[in-house]
Amino acid sequence: MALKLLQITAPIAAEAKLKNLAAKYEAVSFHKGVLLEDDHALFFLLTSPARRQRLIDELQDVLLTSKKARVNILSVDATLPAVELDNAVDTREELYQKMDRGAKLDGTYITLVTLSTIVALIGLLQDNVAVVVGAMVIAPLLGPNLALALGTSLGDKELMKKSILTAVAGLSVALLLSAFTGYLWGEVPASHELMSRTSVGYDGVALAIASGVAGVLSLTSGLSMTLVGVMVAVALLPPTATFGFMIGVGQMKPALGALLLLSVNIVCVNLSGLLVLMTKGFRPRLWFERKMAKPFILSGIAVWTVLLFALMAVIF
Repeated sequence: MALKLLQITAPIAAEAKLKNLAAKYEAVSFHKGVLLEDDHALFFLLTSPARRQRLIDELQDVLLTSKKARVNILSVDATLPAVELDNAVDTREELYQKMDRGAKLDGTYITLVTLSTIVALIGLLQDNVAVVVGAMVIAPLLGPNLALALGTSLGDKELMKKSILTAVAGLSVALLLSAFTGYLWGEVPASHELMSRTSVGYDGVALAIASGVAGVLSLTSGLSMTLVGVMVAVALLPPTATFGFMIGVGQMKPALGALLLLSVNIVCVNLSGLLVLMTKGFRPRLWFERKMAKPFILSGIAVWTVLLFALMAVIF
């Protein structure tokens, strides 16, 4: 459901301004709730996705004068009477919360990377596509890559640093575990699933771009994270596991092919993610923040584009 309920803690004196904003941005409903201490009250705005971002931006300006002010964005599964809605799009704040959680480096993230790598290796070595798909569903590599794209589009240096650290940590764990498995295994098995990820063509570039676009569109539309994980992990985890395994068994030529595939996928996912976020209008709220973010956006697009053409030249 694309409806969201804004639960606002604000000074009572701000009621008229809040009511005007509700009318200006065509909120479905607006009403005042209970009175709170220190001359504050709860207000409730039921909003559709069309103009929610601009409403929230202006709300933050109105509430700057109060340290106790707060806006909670609550999901609404259904409402009666029914409301005709446009396409669902998350606000900047909602998407930031999702991305920030996805880029968090903690024990859960490392455990998920370890488990997904184990599942992927089993599927690759047994030539079992169903097991490889299982690894795609578990794979947490989506989070930091798309968080990096969002951080770049907002010029958020902290989120970018956090995303890069988490991505490097996840890839390192997957590579070390895969290389150790390859060392113990000692030889390359007769597996189509494994060998298919030791080379890359232009179709692989198209797959990675499609995965990045699908991932960001799904996230911004509030769709299932599992669906997004499948779409993006298909392009990231299997070549990572293949690269590490081939290093472990000492097969450097297939390892380099897997590394090329992995590099193409990472570049395409980040570039397409950044471009989609820009197209969807995800940018900082304040004008000076947008000005500061512009160099990061232009640099990000330039770097990922140059890397993509360099990798395509290697493929050619």
